[in-house]
Amino acid sequence: MVSSGTSEMVVEAVGLTKVFRDFWMRTKARAVDHIDFHIEPGEIFGLLGPNGSGKSTTIKMMLGLLNKTSGRLVVFGRDPSDVFIKKRIGFLPEESYLYRFLNARETLDYYGRLFNLDRSTRKRRTEELLDMVGLSKVAHRPIGEFSKGMTRRIGIAQALVNDPDFLILDEPTSGLDPIGTKQVKDLLLELKSRNKTILLSSHLLSDVQDVCDRMVMLYGGTIQASGTVDEMLKDSDHTVIEAPRLKPETIVKLEEVIQDMEGVAIDRIREPRQRLEDVFMKMVQQAQEKKIATSGAAETGETASFLRQDAKGDDLIDSLVSQREAAPVMKSVEVSDDGPDEGQVRQDVLDTLSSKEEEPIVRKPKGAAPDAPKDVDSSLIDGLMSTDTDKEPRDS
Repeated sequence: MVSSGTSEMVVEAVGLTKVFRDFWMRTKARAVDHIDFHIEPGEIFGLLGPNGSGKSTTIKMMLGLLNKTSGRLVVFGRDPSDVFIKKRIGFLPEESYLYRFLNARETLDYYGRLFNLDRSTRKRRTEELLDMVGLSKVAHRPIGEFSKGMTRRIGIAQALVNDPDFLILDEPTSGLDPIGTKQVKDLLLELKSRNKTILLSSHLLSDVQDVCDRMVMLYGGTIQASGTVDEMLKDSDHTVIEAPRLKPETIVKLEEVIQDMEGVAIDRIREPRQRLEDVFMKMVQQAQEKKIATSGAAETGETASFLRQDAKGDDLIDSLVSQREAAPVMKSVEVSDDGPDEGQVRQDVLDTLSSKEEEPIVRKPKGAAPDAPKDVDSSLIDGLMSTDTDKEPRDS
């Protein structure tokens, strides 16, 4: 793995702007509007904001997936489109788009091949990552059978398969239970101790508060607030006086009589911390009061009529039934439970990944016996999962 080896800024943005235009070059949305920020090596940086505030657009520009309209943006001192920096970045998108017919081991092996990792390294990292995210016992199951929480876990694993210097996580704890959420936060702190740099974008503000060193808050494509966690949570409008537990009558006398009645001094006077959620909501309210434009969702309106409790149940059921009958029937695909160590990959899985034409829909009679397994040439999946420079045989 390439190490940074210097104290260069991981990300530096100056006047970064992204404007989306229509066919006639008219402005449709100013998603990011002249923002300035930087991410230092070895820190966990929070990128916060409501939906439509420009977070995802900013991340896509860092990854070179979108071109900036104006301003300056460099990652590891290079333009984000530079292929050289890609191997130093790990990315977990908000929605994980994975091959649903590959199992967990095959998925991680596939991403390892994209980074040109040798076979022994891929195998070792795959097993370690599966154990780390708690999926070792279900590693033989197809991704399509995973729950959302399990899919997020394998998504985190694939983002780490190349041992990146810079890890970008978009809603990493979405769909995870409290245990999984704590494990992810512990993992982020562990990676930070290894001098990894992490960009965390999340709507779960308590998670950001627990792990981030610095953060920026976006609204309408502009930065409304920024600073360290302590700076952001400081409440400058109040003062807190801390002392040992006092009698009720002593509290009435306030601080001028504390020394006389209790014989103790005030431990300290400090500015109290407020909850990050309160800071966030205050920022949004202030931005809305200033009528700052945003391409995201506005305040919520009334509940749709067909979702209200006073709607007729029969009408709702009839509507759902008619939608189900009108929906296309999923084609029948069966996946073997055998792991990749036996080399058994179903033919229909390969057909789904490699076929350019849509297969005909097959409706199986209820109670019909499953199709007999077919012999598969393992070289086909090697061809799908290998690069031009990597023609190794599939792991056994």
